[in-house]
Amino acid sequence: MAWVTFPENKTPSKEAQALATQVERDGGHVLALYQEPIGDHWQIFCLLPADKVEASPYQRDISPTHVKRLTEAVKKLERFVDPILAVSPRPGVYWTPNGNHRRAALQKLKADYVPTILVAEREVAFNVLPLNTEKAHNLKEKSLEVIRMYRGLLESEPTSSEDDYAFQFESPHFITLGLLYEQNKRFAGGAFAPILRRVDKFLKGSLRKGLEEREERAAMVREADEALAGAVAKIKKRGINHPYVKNYVLARTTPLTRQRKTLPPFEQTFKKLKENIEAFDVGKVRYEDIQRSAIMAIPVAE
Repeated sequence: MAWVTFPENKTPSKEAQALATQVERDGGHVLALYQEPIGDHWQIFCLLPADKVEASPYQRDISPTHVKRLTEAVKKLERFVDPILAVSPRPGVYWTPNGNHRRAALQKLKADYVPTILVAEREVAFNVLPLNTEKAHNLKEKSLEVIRMYRGLLESEPTSSEDDYAFQFESPHFITLGLLYEQNKRFAGGAFAPILRRVDKFLKGSLRKGLEEREERAAMVREADEALAGAVAKIKKRGINHPYVKNYVLARTTPLTRQRKTLPPFEQTFKKLKENIEAFDVGKVRYEDIQRSAIMAIPVAE
């Protein structure tokens, strides 16, 4: 079977050729095999059958609002100009780590094929965060995607370490927060993120061992959150209601200071944080103090 190749004087890799044959066998159409200009990896530009393309298991959940906006834009333009990225874990199945909203929009428009850049290296499926540019992630989405990647890697590469996938995970605190969001989608991750970002580090040892310690870390954060909820309830009982109240209490009970160069370990930090929250004198809290702190605080995007 002949395909257009770029550069013309080079032979595509065996993996790319085999994948191109698979695409044709699966009912798709290969348009070209080419070398991308940065790492010289062979990739396939093709049309994949829409019913064989799905989100990777590590993707964030679909945003109906974003899909609707994309669908309306494509319908108005009467053309689709932005191919998705995909890998194939097995024949007949294609995962997109970058393009799920576009895939869903095409599905709504009842398109038969999805224009795709198909990559032979399956590990690209784990590069969800750095590759996904179609819609900015918030803190919850990032954390849930990272913990899903973690569980997927735990099955396929249990002896790997967190450091091995530091680029894909982006930050260690996303792993801990992912466990917390899995249990409670409404968890106040934005309030705890500044503390976690400073003391949460990638763990040594295997992912299997690491997940056990991550569960313990998540439990420590959960205990601090329960103490925080108690303090907030007491403040609200005094008639003080403000959306920044959680952040206000944490800012005044954190054992970390900007001046401190040597940070305490994770366990010590959250043990002390819980103690500080439980000892916090809510009777001294004034609404104007919380409001002033909220105005002065630099917003941190979730």
